[in-house]
Amino acid sequence: MKVPGVKLLFLALIFIHIRTRVCNGDTIDDDYDDGDKKAPAPPPEIDNCNGVFMSYAFTSRTKSLPLLKNVSAQPWTFDAMATIINAGTEEVKGWKMYIGFQHKEILVSLTNAIIIGSGGDFPAAVGNGTTISGSPNTDLKTSIETAGDYTQIAVQIEIKGSMFGMSEKAIPMPKNISLTNDGWKCPKNTKYKTYMHVCCKKDKKYKGKSSTSQYMPKQNGDLTFMYDVLKSYEGSYEAQVTMDNNSPIGKLDRWNLTWEWMRGEFIYSMKGAYTPRMDYSDCIYGLAGKYLSGLDFTQVMNCQKKPLITDLPLLKANDSKVGKIPYCCKNGTLLPATMDPTKARSIFQLRVYKLPPDIPQKVLYPPQRWNITGYLNARYKCGAPIRVDPTEFPEPTGLDAKTYAIASWQIVCNITKPEQKKSRCCVSFTAYYSDYAIPCPTCACGCDNVNTNKCNPDRTAMLIPPDALLVPAENRTKKARAYAVLKHKEIPRKLPCPDNCGVSINWHVNSNHKSGWTARMTVFNWGDLPFVDWFVAVELKRAYKGFEDVYSFNGTKTLKNFKNTIFFQGLKGLEYLIEEKNGSKPSDPRIPGKQQSVISFTKKDTPNIQVEEGDGFPSKVYFNGEECALPGSYPNSGHGSRVSITTFLFISIATFLLNRFN
Repeated sequence: MKVPGVKLLFLALIFIHIRTRVCNGDTIDDDYDDGDKKAPAPPPEIDNCNGVFMSYAFTSRTKSLPLLKNVSAQPWTFDAMATIINAGTEEVKGWKMYIGFQHKEILVSLTNAIIIGSGGDFPAAVGNGTTISGSPNTDLKTSIETAGDYTQIAVQIEIKGSMFGMSEKAIPMPKNISLTNDGWKCPKNTKYKTYMHVCCKKDKKYKGKSSTSQYMPKQNGDLTFMYDVLKSYEGSYEAQVTMDNNSPIGKLDRWNLTWEWMRGEFIYSMKGAYTPRMDYSDCIYGLAGKYLSGLDFTQVMNCQKKPLITDLPLLKANDSKVGKIPYCCKNGTLLPATMDPTKARSIFQLRVYKLPPDIPQKVLYPPQRWNITGYLNARYKCGAPIRVDPTEFPEPTGLDAKTYAIASWQIVCNITKPEQKKSRCCVSFTAYYSDYAIPCPTCACGCDNVNTNKCNPDRTAMLIPPDALLVPAENRTKKARAYAVLKHKEIPRKLPCPDNCGVSINWHVNSNHKSGWTARMTVFNWGDLPFVDWFVAVELKRAYKGFEDVYSFNGTKTLKNFKNTIFFQGLKGLEYLIEEKNGSKPSDPRIPGKQQSVISFTKKDTPNIQVEEGDGFPSKVYFNGEECALPGSYPNSGHGSRVSITTFLFISIATFLLNRFN
């Protein structure tokens, strides 16, 4: 369905050809576009804007397959155009535009922009709104300093995607658009049927840090990267990537980094890291083979548009060919600085080859769409590279002098909360006053690979006897049935599915007396790989002030930016959490790796604490930075009987009889 409208005419007047500022402030033509086009005048509404003018225009949509009778499920493809223009007197560095999508939109492509925090992958679900930033043109200069050159003060973004749930006559417009940079305010949008616009102005009350730099100030984040160009040549450059872990609960194990080359670049060589796929075929059959016919591609490390980069093992640290880089070669481990400052940073270097028209030394572009993952640790969303002041380095010969990068970009990544049923660790609750365990929630870590014909992924996890926590989830069925029989509880035809978590943590309220109380924390590793330098962070809202001591772990309350949180890690010699092992006999269940400690609390600073009513249980638990799934209730002190030897014997006999006769 084509959507006419006079407002679309305004968009036709916006510039298309983009120029990008390079190192010394010059501009170069972007030969990756279709060629030079005259930059026309802006839309009329901008005449009344002394700030940043933003617009969004819906241009067309068509039904896409499958064709359905259910209107709410019918997919549509749509095209739209977003525009951002600096019509004010102050340069906008690192612009960020929020678009309030609301119709289950899925973006398939963008021009001149990337989605912040998407990891760079399309398609990207943006039905709850999304924020985009410029690529490659990240900054918006003023008309005053450019003599009205729209190629430097404005960006136009072509948007293509899919959406759902609209009738044929409805127009799927966003809720709103706004500039999300610090210190800017946007009023209510002016809306038409197929077009909306807004003029955002500088907030006079905002007090930002004053800076004489021509670039954006460095930002804070849980994990930050610096992409520093150290040397530049005709057709290539040398860069250094510095990764810093700034979060007190962030950790990476066996990290894998990806980014996307936007202008045909490729990795010639690396030190301090490597690409598991060493393949130059993409160069030979691509533009590199056409433009760089004289290059010996057999020496090239990787030609992928989106390479996978990983850390070198420790044994390569002193290798003169691939190692000898400070902070390199840690087997992909990145610890919080509170555990070991020397292991909170990782560095590697690479030689990058460029293609025409980017051959000149001064033409430099960083890779985009950064994304980092690891083995069972926090997940990160990374923003776009932002140009910052060149990084300063000590002079390598030891002179009292400084050297500087030719150009530097910062990439900021922040930890995200796992979506429901997508965690990778979980917590169970037990207590001395209760004869049952509240296990990890059903499918806490997903049920994608589970045969749900045999189990129910939507049913609440069944209560189990505490000893069932010692065996894998798939071996707890008979124990759960025995406990249900003992307690005269209903046994569903399809039992709840397991939690499927690689790590589980049991929090047990161990005792409670007049002057204090104790808990016991047990960490189980159900995976095939061990954890070195593991840690657990526990938030205790009411009990935190009463923390006294921990006996088999190290424990500290000084955790920056995390209130009411205690940080636990293994003592020297106990920092190794082994993987799951086979039982002593082939018929025995597998045995998890396990670490355990008692934790003591005093009631001196928490006189009104209600330990058995929930105050003695954590409100958040993190394992290696990953936030774990928690049970939805606590062991019941009012209805659960005090555990006795007779009760445990009764449960054991019932379990034995069920095992014998089933």
